[in-house]
Amino acid sequence: MPWSPVDVRSFVKRVTAAVALAAVAATAVAGPREQAKRMHDRIAGVPPSAAVLDAMAAEITAGRTTQAAMIAMDNPAFYAVTLKNLVTPWTNREQTVFAPLNDYTATVIGMVRDDVPFDQVLSGDILYVGNAGLGLPAVSASNNDHYAAMETRGVNLLTGLQRTTQSGVYGTPPAATAGIITSRAAAQSFFIAGTNRAMFRFTLLNYMCRDMEEVHDTSRPPDRIRQDVSRSPGGDARLFLNNCVGCHAGMDPMAQAFAYYTFDDAQGRMVYTGGSVQEKYFHNDTTFAFGFRTPDDAWENRWRKGHNALLGWDPALPGTGNGAKSLGEEFAASDAFATCQVEKVFRTVCLRNPQDQADRDEVQSMAGSFRASGYRLKQAFADAATYCMGP
Repeated sequence: MPWSPVDVRSFVKRVTAAVALAAVAATAVAGPREQAKRMHDRIAGVPPSAAVLDAMAAEITAGRTTQAAMIAMDNPAFYAVTLKNLVTPWTNREQTVFAPLNDYTATVIGMVRDDVPFDQVLSGDILYVGNAGLGLPAVSASNNDHYAAMETRGVNLLTGLQRTTQSGVYGTPPAATAGIITSRAAAQSFFIAGTNRAMFRFTLLNYMCRDMEEVHDTSRPPDRIRQDVSRSPGGDARLFLNNCVGCHAGMDPMAQAFAYYTFDDAQGRMVYTGGSVQEKYFHNDTTFAFGFRTPDDAWENRWRKGHNALLGWDPALPGTGNGAKSLGEEFAASDAFATCQVEKVFRTVCLRNPQDQADRDEVQSMAGSFRASGYRLKQAFADAATYCMGP
């Protein structure tokens, strides 16, 4: 039966009223309690208690949103869920969140908890282990039993971690330690077999937020590209000049920093041979015998020129050095490093990538605040939670 004009007018009025109500709801301003609830949910991943909600709402009402966010970060779930899920994909090639707790993840969580400057994550002689009184298996450079037991027993990562050193626990020379780069988990994933280029690529990916295709630059000189790279793949030198050079001319001079490292699968541990280049650097050395033959662990950042200069390398550093520690310092002093960390936090807290100019401006503001705070990652979480807590 067709609608009468009266029915049509009545329907239009009801639809118009519904749209108006929806518009009002969409533009409604959230109160301090609603903002506190959202902030806590995003930071800790669990609802706040009534007392915590009251305390956070009071801080927000007083204009102290950073303090409100810090209250949320006192929840153990921030460390056991939010941080663990953020960091775990960085520890393995598959980039899966389902990898077991390990020394890499625990160390990053401990650094965040203790406000250790995060620019030490790629260079410091730092290791976090379970507290001595927990009755855990001894920490070992040869297995993950200590951390697996922590996870199995549900150890509170807010209170159950203590700081120590890789040199003291693993026996790595202090000058050869390089933060998470020389953690057992990272070595097992990225130093095993291969040519150690994996460690370079995943460090770039996880801490500069760039994969190799994004830093491809064929303008860099090719004289330090190793012997295992063909100069005429498939018999066509143009492929080398237009493709291979773009990654290897920048990567190989920097990956030389890892020349003394490998992961020995039989021993289950990272091996450091100071002064002696690992044999893997000479695999397939007849592919192009006139290529670069690695003599030591001296590295050079040739991306300080060309379009990768836009990564914002620190002019106070020389751009050259020996070993993984100084290379980690080179990465962590860049603008790209700071921006990368806050972008990851923004995605974690705001549940989206930066979408518009306002979001992009906020990320840049967060990067500046992150550096000004002494590279405290908690500050980035507080800034993102404030921005995304709702109007």
